Amino acid sequence: MPRRIRLQAVVTAGFQGLRLDQAASSLFSDHSRARLQKWIRSGELTVDGRCVKPTYKVAESEILQIDAQANAEDTVLPQPIPLELIYSDADLLVINKPVGLVVHPAAGNRDGTLQNALLHFDPGLGAIPRSGIVHRLDKDTSGVMVVARSLRAHTSLVEQLQSRSMSRVYEAIVRGEVRRGGTVDAPIGRHPRDRQRMAVVVSGRRAVTHYRILHSFAGFTHLEVSLETGRTHQIRVHLAHRGFPVVGDSAYGHKPGSVKGLDAGVIEATRNFPRQALHARSLRLRHPADLREMEFHAPLPQDMLGLLDVLRQGAQPGPVRRALT
Repeated sequence: MPRRIRLQAVVTAGFQGLRLDQAASSLFSDHSRARLQKWIRSGELTVDGRCVKPTYKVAESEILQIDAQANAEDTVLPQPIPLELIYSDADLLVINKPVGLVVHPAAGNRDGTLQNALLHFDPGLGAIPRSGIVHRLDKDTSGVMVVARSLRAHTSLVEQLQSRSMSRVYEAIVRGEVRRGGTVDAPIGRHPRDRQRMAVVVSGRRAVTHYRILHSFAGFTHLEVSLETGRTHQIRVHLAHRGFPVVGDSAYGHKPGSVKGLDAGVIEATRNFPRQALHARSLRLRHPADLREMEFHAPLPQDMLGLLDVLRQGAQPGPVRRALT
């Protein structure tokens, strides 16, 4: 018997007033806008049990519900992929995502993803939109992620992300000597010529990134970065826009030039670092059940610790600065 997709999501304040197909594409982002529009027209995607048009403007607290037949490409299978758990209860899973793990299936990555791993760890996540995934990290970004384990948790976490009350702090190693902390407030959208990349563009969505200096080295800086918004590739795009691309970032970096005072070890380590030197260090949120504030941490991975050691040993470091934004 063909498998059916049964998903439910609550419209939060951040989505109020959007067209149904626009809101649905964010709340059910595993599925294409075209597929969702088809389900809306066929009555397989309803609003509070009602069949409406894709142009219907959704209101806060309305319930979007999908009950549709799955195609073969819609099926995400459980796979026994190890997960490093930081925290677990009936509402939340908090994990330390390793480098190289894609968050959910897409073209070119149909399996072997975090979503496959989550469904194996807890089959009940199949009843939660996107198997409980409410935010993402790039494939080659490591660090802390939260997953909703119940519908109430999914609603709460999406709302916290929309209201910007969930805070996320990262660490990055960048090329260039950052002189002081600062803020990048620049809109991000698809690159006008390369649709696989993002860019700072006037027509983009507002994006705000704060950064401060943790350590300074000759030619490089170790930064703490915090987000107000959560646009695709936001940190990588904003830091490159400011002139400080993340070490190892092949998409938004540039061919490294020579820096006086660097020895061969530093040059080799930074040129050959195999991924963007970016790590999600901490995440703070309110628990969906009792609203208590919780904070979770994932330590810097060994590859970034090793890169920092090379920078300390191979170049004369500047003074440690802790300039606030």
